[in-house]
Amino acid sequence: MNTFSNIKEVLLALKREEELLTEMFKRRKTANYKYEYALELVDDNDARLQYLIDRSVIRQNGSTLEIDDLYLQFFEQVLEANEEINTSYINENLEKVKQNIEYYFNEQNEQRKYEYLRTIKNTLRKIGIITLRNVVDLKRNIDNTFKNEPNYKNKKAKLINLDNKRKDITKLIEQTEQLVTHDNITFFKTATDEELSRIIVQLKLQLHKCTHNLIEIQRQIIDFLNQIKHQSGIIEKLRKVKYLKDQFILESSTDIKQVLAKNNAVVFEPNPSYPLKLSLEYLQTDEEAFVSIKKIAERKKIGEKLKQPIAERISDEYLETQIVEEIQINLEEVKNGFVAGSNNLFDFVMNFNFSKMISFEERVTIYCQMVSLYDTSFEITEQVDERNDVEFAMIYPK
Repeated sequence: MNTFSNIKEVLLALKREEELLTEMFKRRKTANYKYEYALELVDDNDARLQYLIDRSVIRQNGSTLEIDDLYLQFFEQVLEANEEINTSYINENLEKVKQNIEYYFNEQNEQRKYEYLRTIKNTLRKIGIITLRNVVDLKRNIDNTFKNEPNYKNKKAKLINLDNKRKDITKLIEQTEQLVTHDNITFFKTATDEELSRIIVQLKLQLHKCTHNLIEIQRQIIDFLNQIKHQSGIIEKLRKVKYLKDQFILESSTDIKQVLAKNNAVVFEPNPSYPLKLSLEYLQTDEEAFVSIKKIAERKKIGEKLKQPIAERISDEYLETQIVEEIQINLEEVKNGFVAGSNNLFDFVMNFNFSKMISFEERVTIYCQMVSLYDTSFEITEQVDERNDVEFAMIYPK
């Protein structure tokens, strides 16, 4: 197995394949990343993938790839996306502090004593960061487990295991406080400089914050477990009710009718509906209302085909050609006959021989039409006569 020769080579490799590693990290919870997908992200350069595989940045399993556990754990810890809560790290660092304190007292060389002191400082700083991160991860895992785990038994078991992790972290916090306060009081009085004092103060503040968060986490776990117990009891009752219903003995074996009759919960009330009538002005002017109307109109048109009404067959009688003769009266001919004589117009019209039978009223109408059309050709006098209760002026030709 090849290894990186220096830190610069590691950073260059990670920078060059950042697109591939980013995509693989996003999909770390799903199925393993296919080799051909990875090949597309490295410009179809197989040597670049092989370079990462040889140096254990990624691991190949048949036709799939995945990020190596070492780098995956590093990315998750830096990005605070780690779901594993490993309290052994804190315990190992506590042991490391105790060992280096012993080495410090046994050493006579000042240079080597300083190296042990620096290791103690770095380890104490690391204990505070790891503890705080574990508490944050613990709280996130508890929330995710309660909200996302579908199986009630697994949900309860996982919460109990996470509660045990909480207890382990609490014990390690107590051990850390005991270490810096009581167990090695001689070392912290004799070897303490300004930097170590600052580290110890910071560590105590971090542990104090973790303790308060763990108290809240304990309360949250108890609340979640009680909810699970209550929900699982409801589900168990529903299963029994379903079994009795399937066996057709629900009403005879239980008092469900009496219980439901006494229950006046709102859920059993009919859901009232309050229709909202929009104003015509709003429907005509608002753009969103117009878009909604168009959508509804399109939905209503789907599957519907309007049929045009078809008229009944036309009867043959209407199609037969019928000739109607109508005799028209030629007023111009009547006028010419009147002008050629000397009689008054009313008598002339009354005695004129028309081509069809004309009543008295119709002849009076013809008289009026003649006066209206040809008044310039007649001499209208002031004399008035009467016949059959009809008064008329005496009119003669010019």
